[in-house]
Amino acid sequence: MRKLLTVCLIFSGLAFVLSGDLCRAAELSVYDLKCEYKTDPIGIDPAKPRLSWKIRSSVRAEEQSAYHIRAAGNPEDLASEANLIWEAKKVKSDQSTHVVYQGSPLTSRQRIWWQVRVWDNHGNLSDWSEPALWEMGLLKPDDWAADWIEPVLKEDMNSSNPCPMIRKQFEVDREVKSARAYITCLGLYEMQLNGEKVGDQVFTPGWTSYHNILQYQTYDITSMIKPGANCFGAILGDGWYRGRLAWGKSRNLYGEKVALLAQIEIVYQDGSREIITTDKSWKAATGPILFSDIYDGELYDARLEKVDWSKPGFDDSSWSSVTVANHSKDILVAPAGPPVKKIEQIKPVKIFTTPAGETVVDMGQNMVGWIRLNVQGPTGTKVKLRHAEVLDRNGNFYTENLRNARQTVEYILKGQGPESYEPCFTFQGFRYVAVEGWPGELSLDNLTGIVVHSDITPIGTFECSNPMLNQLQHNIKWGQKGNFLDVPTDCPQRDERLGWTGDAQVFARTACFNADVAGFFTKWLADVAVDQQSSGAVPHVIPNVLSIGKESGESASAGWADAAVVVPWTVYLCYGDERILEKQYSSMKAWVDYMATNAGKNYLWQNDFTFGDWLAFSTDWSDYPGATTSKDLVRQAYFVRSTDLLMRTARILKKNSDANKYSQLLKKIKKAFLNEFVTANGRISSETQTAYSLALAFDLMPDKFKANAAQRLAKDVDHFKHITTGFLGTPAICHVLSEYGYLDQAYMLLNRKEYPSWLYPITKGATTIWERWDGIKPDGSFQNSGMNSFNHYAYGAIGEWLYRVVAGIEIDEANPGYKHIIIQPNPGGDLTYAMARLESMYGPIESKWEVDGKTTMLDVEIPPNTSATIRIPSTDLKDVLEGGEKVKEASGILATINNLLGGGKKVKEASGILATSQDGDTAVVNVGSGQYSFQFDQLK
Repeated sequence: MRKLLTVCLIFSGLAFVLSGDLCRAAELSVYDLKCEYKTDPIGIDPAKPRLSWKIRSSVRAEEQSAYHIRAAGNPEDLASEANLIWEAKKVKSDQSTHVVYQGSPLTSRQRIWWQVRVWDNHGNLSDWSEPALWEMGLLKPDDWAADWIEPVLKEDMNSSNPCPMIRKQFEVDREVKSARAYITCLGLYEMQLNGEKVGDQVFTPGWTSYHNILQYQTYDITSMIKPGANCFGAILGDGWYRGRLAWGKSRNLYGEKVALLAQIEIVYQDGSREIITTDKSWKAATGPILFSDIYDGELYDARLEKVDWSKPGFDDSSWSSVTVANHSKDILVAPAGPPVKKIEQIKPVKIFTTPAGETVVDMGQNMVGWIRLNVQGPTGTKVKLRHAEVLDRNGNFYTENLRNARQTVEYILKGQGPESYEPCFTFQGFRYVAVEGWPGELSLDNLTGIVVHSDITPIGTFECSNPMLNQLQHNIKWGQKGNFLDVPTDCPQRDERLGWTGDAQVFARTACFNADVAGFFTKWLADVAVDQQSSGAVPHVIPNVLSIGKESGESASAGWADAAVVVPWTVYLCYGDERILEKQYSSMKAWVDYMATNAGKNYLWQNDFTFGDWLAFSTDWSDYPGATTSKDLVRQAYFVRSTDLLMRTARILKKNSDANKYSQLLKKIKKAFLNEFVTANGRISSETQTAYSLALAFDLMPDKFKANAAQRLAKDVDHFKHITTGFLGTPAICHVLSEYGYLDQAYMLLNRKEYPSWLYPITKGATTIWERWDGIKPDGSFQNSGMNSFNHYAYGAIGEWLYRVVAGIEIDEANPGYKHIIIQPNPGGDLTYAMARLESMYGPIESKWEVDGKTTMLDVEIPPNTSATIRIPSTDLKDVLEGGEKVKEASGILATINNLLGGGKKVKEASGILATSQDGDTAVVNVGSGQYSFQFDQLK
């Protein structure tokens, strides 16, 4: 005891940990409990939900050695072992993410409260976490007592019609214990109860492959139910179901009639239950929304409002009836992803008059959502809002790039004092708003921008000493927000707004850094699987509105269809989610088998349409028409890429026969690539940046050719001094350059301000990522208006390079989900500091470096229950300091203390440094969790 106390006193200034409790005042706690990526979700449907939690600790090298979960039907029952529904008692495991519920089968509506406590690697036990909950939804079609109903209203199927309003009054005569509303529709709905909107979601039930999957929402409406008379009401919109969608004037792609399915389930304090359902007794009418369309906007006549229509006591005697419809309940699912919500508000920055005489409001940010009006004026006054992303070079309002999308909102005043209005079933992509018909003088306070997107939690931050790169990161994030509106769309403004697979494929890794998109992609990938053709071909857009009902006649494009493999693999890497691989495996396999079938005996896939390296650099030079990469080469490269990832997936899922099969296929198609596209000296037939980037990124080249191929790529970059890649080459080029020792060239591409480059749009005022490198040309003119979006995230795929290479936060594929982290920063590009922070499934990860003369400081944070390998570039290990002490000396403290202790208790991971080594000119330090501050001088 005396020896132990002496050691404590000698080393009292160091953050070490004893295996016993002496000298240790560590705070060990559990927080941020999640079920299926959600906090306290209600209305979920996985048969075996997965549970995750984070650990908070005040010491380094903190690991979970065991966990204890208990679950009950009520929070007060958690402390009673006899009342537990499920208990996992002291399970010896370091798993703290995706722990599968192993209790008795769950039933519809069942509510489970749960909490967890953990033991650490020092023998300490945390307190119980705060209780969390999940609640099951309706798991069987028979759980739906409600009927599908359609309003009986006169409609024109060739245009947008006035939005139906339907209602039902009911009585509550007992004290309510709890109440839920389960709702879905064909179209879009806004549900109201007793005059108030139910929930804060918009664009419900969301966009899915409606013929195969239809989401429903679950709402806790306990506090909204009143004693006596109540009223249940809904407004229905066309939405994606029957509104205008895709190009031209196409409508009614999924059906011609909007329909509602809803039920309120009330549990009374006396234990009895009551269900109020949609049935033939409901009444229908139209109201103030005369026109509402995703692309074209909304027309709202406030004079036609039916005051208190969703409150009890409203006279609906003149309303029309509804009819019971025979739509399926077998395709109903609970949402796997986050809902779409109104996320934030933006105030305009300027009102001005254009040279053409139009009154225009500048929101200061290219955004997605709508404008909320606060207006007062005479009855019948019509205010018109038109929306645009940019002004032309003369400063006039520019809408040609919207093609046939009107993006126009019109509001007709009722004229009874101050009025407030915002659209219901439409959204716009815009920065500028042209205002017509405003009564009186327009002020900045009259308009508010409502930003709308899927409620994806922000988890990533990148910043550095270059303000333009910080603006680039800003633009990438806003591009993601604007295009992650229930599906990953290409653009949010023109008559398209579709779930293009290629855009999602190239951007997925960047998306995972910026926000928690695991649930978002899980939801979308389910549509990928059901919309996939029986041949295995994956449509260009998901949901597949371009060929609804067509089984053949549509090919699949390399780099686009590969989203079926790349996106689930990316979710697995970033979140450690093995279940997504299990769910998508058949789809992944079908896509690779499709390519193999079409490749035939020579193993070359060459007979399908493909977009190729979309929108790559092109010129009108007589000797260089542009950076055109062979489409056959692109096909074969992605054939290899997806086969490789499928082989790895099969190994992870222990599908050994498939793993062997695709391993053999991989060898054959790599050989076919080499024979077809690479000369005997290692030169690729397409001498483009994309060709060499894909060949090296996808490991298509034999080792003997790799250095030469990288050199050829760097030489091409040096020659042009700018990027020439399109959608497929852009995500790979900087990674390949930096991996093969050409970091300076990668930074040169990143920092370039002239066209073509990532920063060029910023010089033209961009606040989001553009579809084209030169959406606005250097002379101020525009690219082809037929394809010129100013909010298109694909080129924003450079974002992952900022996180992974500049700041250096990388995943260890053998330990996905950041269970083991690699920190390998790469100072350069005239930056004096860079910082990235990521809220992982385990907690915060941070890498921040700062250069001061020859000295570099590196601050790192590693979350509890993980470890990291820190690779410090261009330095000698003996010169590296951590916390002011030499790294080797700090590590050696352990041996010193343990010698003093003799053969009894041992100090564990006192400094957090587990091992050190030198790898060429890179110092390697393996650490446990904690915060570390390194200082070193770079060798060059």
